[in-house]
Amino acid sequence: MQASSKLSRFRSLNTKNAQWLTNVLCVGAILGNTGLFFSSNVLPLSLLILNLITFLSIWLTQLRSDQLIQLQPQELAERMLEVQESERHRLSRELHDDIGQMLTAAKIQGDWLQRRLPAELQSHGTQLNAILEETLDKVRDLSGILNPRQLSSLGLEASLRAHLLSTLADSQIRWSLECQQRLTGIPEEMAVAAFRITQEAVTNMLRHSHAKNLLVRLQRLPAGLSLFIADDGTGFEPASNPAHEGQRGLAGMAERVELLNGTWALHSAPGKGTQIDISFPWTPRTHERANVHKTPQ
Repeated sequence: MQASSKLSRFRSLNTKNAQWLTNVLCVGAILGNTGLFFSSNVLPLSLLILNLITFLSIWLTQLRSDQLIQLQPQELAERMLEVQESERHRLSRELHDDIGQMLTAAKIQGDWLQRRLPAELQSHGTQLNAILEETLDKVRDLSGILNPRQLSSLGLEASLRAHLLSTLADSQIRWSLECQQRLTGIPEEMAVAAFRITQEAVTNMLRHSHAKNLLVRLQRLPAGLSLFIADDGTGFEPASNPAHEGQRGLAGMAERVELLNGTWALHSAPGKGTQIDISFPWTPRTHERANVHKTPQ
């Protein structure tokens, strides 16, 4: 992250230097052409006017570009995450509303057909309906992963529990979700970040770690929301710059934490499992609401 910020500052400095040099050249060219016109008759008036219009156009373009809103790296990352969430919601709707309905219609037709099949074809009809049912369940699960609708209705803890139940149902992993405090009133962006980070961590564990145990702990602390994820898998060597070294999942986690002004620590090594410790600070509005709730009636 530090390397990318240094590169961004370097590019910004180069851009400002180029704009400054362009402005100096335009002013110098205007003064030089005007001086040449008044000191001799070599430069026609029409050519002087054309040059002045050209230089003024360049200068006005530079001035306008300085006034345009420039996206800072953090704003750009925030916008990219917003677009990503929006695209996930769109795909979730298409899976649930379009493909889900088509599969449901196919299953209804399959049930109707099975009731009219001869006895020797009943096993094939049963197998077809089982495949359609399994495919429909997979589509619903994928739709839920892309757009965790239950976050707004069930809350963060119940949503994470439901996700862990469905994701780890066919695995041999023993998992535990610990939450000692009620998580009501958690800001939506904080709940989404915690859910997505846990989602990514569990996916990475299933793909790479060969873990046998998983612990997810949520704590509502005075300073903010704490999220701790640990497994006893094979572990790995964390990259100093995950985005540049192919660890895109970790880079996405870091971006989500940074956008909420949080802190995170990743501890992992070959053969020693992985631990992710994240803290999201409360926003001023959340602090104010908490203090109001504590006021005696």
